[in-house]
Amino acid sequence: MIRVELHQLLRSRRTWVTIAMIDALPTLVAVLLGVTDVGPRPGTGPAFLSAVLTDGTLFPLAAIAIVLPLFMPIAVSIVAGEAIAGEAQLGTLRYLLVRPVGRTRLLIAKLVSVMAFVMLTLVVVAATAYVTGTLLLGDAPIGTTATVSGTTLSQQELITRTLLALAYALLSMFGVASIALCLSTIVDSPLGAALGTLAVLVASTLLLTLDAADSIAPYLPTRYWLAFVDFFRDPILWRDVVRGTLLQLVYVAVFLGIGWANFATKDVKD
Repeated sequence: MIRVELHQLLRSRRTWVTIAMIDALPTLVAVLLGVTDVGPRPGTGPAFLSAVLTDGTLFPLAAIAIVLPLFMPIAVSIVAGEAIAGEAQLGTLRYLLVRPVGRTRLLIAKLVSVMAFVMLTLVVVAATAYVTGTLLLGDAPIGTTATVSGTTLSQQELITRTLLALAYALLSMFGVASIALCLSTIVDSPLGAALGTLAVLVASTLLLTLDAADSIAPYLPTRYWLAFVDFFRDPILWRDVVRGTLLQLVYVAVFLGIGWANFATKDVKD
C-alpha cells in the first residue's frame, strides 16, 4: 500500500508543479540578491542575512526560512487534507477499505506519502538554493563558512547542521500534516480539511503577535518553526530547538491519535 501511494505521488504532475512553484520564490530571491542591490551590504543588516550574503552555501538555510512560514504549510495542508477526504469525496474510500488493507495500514500509507512529499520538496528547495546561492552569491573557501554568530564552520559541520535544519523543518511540517490528516478523517471535503488546517495555523501566527496571548504562545504550533536558524549559531542554541521538537511531537501524537481513533470507527457509506 505504501509503495502504491509513493508511486502515485511521484507520477503525479501536480506534485512536481507544486514543488516547482515552491522552489521558484527562493530562487527568485537569490537572483535578486545576486544581480541587484536590494539586499544590505555584507556585514550590515541582520546577522542572518549578512551571513547569507557573504557565503552562498548558507542560502539553503534562507530558502527554508522563506518557504516554511507560508508556502510549505499551504501545500502540506492541501496534500494531507485530501488524503482521506479526497478518497471519500471521489467515492473510492469504501472500495479501498473493502480490500484486505486495513484502516490503520491505509492511514499510515497516506501519512508516509504526505511526508515523502514534504521531504522531496525540502530536498529540492535546499539543493536548488545551494546551487543558486554559490553561483550568484559566491562561496567562502573550504573550512571558512560563516555562522550567524560570525565564526566559521568546517565543511563537515556545514553539512551536519544543514541536515539538522532540514530534519527540524521536516518535523515542523509533520505537525501540520498530522492536523490536516486528522481533519481529513473527520470531514468528507478535502477543501474543508485544508482550510481547517490553515485556519489553525493562521490563528497561531496571529496570536503570536498579541501581547495578551503571551501565556499560550509557547504552545502554539507555529511558535518555534524558525528555530532551525539556531543550528547555525556558535555554539548551537538548543533551547528553542528542543522546545520546538517536543511541541511538534505532542501535536503529532495528539492529532494522529484523534485521526486514527476517528477513522478506525468511521462509518463509510459512500
